[in-house]
Amino acid sequence: MQVHNSIKTFLLSEDGPTAVEYAVMLALIVCVCLTAVKAVGTNASNKFNVIKNALT
Repeated sequence: MQVHNSIKTFLLSEDGPTAVEYAVMLALIVCVCLTAVKAVGTNASNKFNVIKNALT
């Protein structure tokens, strides 16, 4: 009977799906941040190259 209650509690628990949802959201946020940093870095590098070429 105790095993039956343990399985029932596990199946009705919402902790697992909630943790998965948070992990997916975190992965998406990390992807967006990396994309933004890459775009800003590329643009900044191009601007510095323009300035460098203008000074030489």
